[in-house]
Amino acid sequence: MTSYIDPRTFETFPLETPIWRAPSGGPLMLTPLSGIKKEGIDTTVRSLWRYRAALPFEVKDPITLGEGCTPLVTKSLFGAPCLFKLEWFAPTGSFKDRGTSVMLSMLKEQGVRSVLEDSSGNGGCSVAGYGAAGGLATRIFVPDSTSPSKIAQVRAYGAKVELIPGPREATEAAAIKRSADIFYASHNWHPFFLQGTKTLAYEIWEDLGFELPDNIIIPAGAGSNLLGCYIAFKELISSGEIRKMPRLFVSQPANCAPIHASFQSWADDCVQSAFAPTVAEGTAIKRPIRMRDILQAIRESGGGTVAIEEQEIIDTSLALAREGLYTEPTSAHAAAGFKRLLESRTIKQDEKSVVILTGTGIKTTPFYEAQLAES
Repeated sequence: MTSYIDPRTFETFPLETPIWRAPSGGPLMLTPLSGIKKEGIDTTVRSLWRYRAALPFEVKDPITLGEGCTPLVTKSLFGAPCLFKLEWFAPTGSFKDRGTSVMLSMLKEQGVRSVLEDSSGNGGCSVAGYGAAGGLATRIFVPDSTSPSKIAQVRAYGAKVELIPGPREATEAAAIKRSADIFYASHNWHPFFLQGTKTLAYEIWEDLGFELPDNIIIPAGAGSNLLGCYIAFKELISSGEIRKMPRLFVSQPANCAPIHASFQSWADDCVQSAFAPTVAEGTAIKRPIRMRDILQAIRESGGGTVAIEEQEIIDTSLALAREGLYTEPTSAHAAAGFKRLLESRTIKQDEKSVVILTGTGIKTTPFYEAQLAES
């Protein structure tokens, strides 16, 4: 039977009870699942719920808006072929919808009816949207510096919004304090969210005719896409469908790159690193709570990390747009990471590489307006 597990103490907790963190104060994971074979995919369903057999328990009435089944397109970038997974083709405009659909569906199955989330933007939009779709009452805490367009999207879904002064960490602290009154359905803390993001890896596997790429380059802040992919590939190894996982690479903005700093330092946990504002605001997380798991995933896959300077993020955002890929700067740095990895010969041109683009550029129109006004 699957259980919650505290990775620090290895203590387990029954899955029937909705909880969001361990008594030790750290984040929970789930005990390993056995994965599915290709025959376990429900091909009659066109959403991530085609992989529902890979989830830890049955959800009778999932909250779904058709998330998943996003395009995988081939482009020639920086002189090499590359596959781009366009995760912004999601109902609320970002990859967060994978995790949110599964997390809120499973929480609702457990009897949760009101949820609290904290977010710098896309996570709050996603929880608000799926909360509306599933009839859940939602309250979203956001930093008072959050983009007005993202706040408007959250409010349009009917969620209650609270603006929290100070840095991103202050918003999380405020939400944790309020969690005594309303269930904290955090996309960073709750292990059910990773059960949704793992469908990205199952989908890439299916997209490629049940073959795997050599490399996957993932923009990361809290690391939920990276960890989701790692979990899914471990499950596919367990089910006998694959022998080894692709190499998993993380890209981060150089102005906020704690994963890169920790990996390059051969650390087992978060090391102190410099921080400055970045145009890739969605990946600007100073201290990811699952750092130990993130570092293990990168190392076990044989992957690595890259940190991208601000001007390179800006230039790559515009270069992608001119290829028809209008993405947030938050994910554009993954394409710059692909270039860096090619230049360092860490990956080769004749290898099959997938770059994950996580959010639509429509959410960052002021950024593009500013760049185009200067050109």
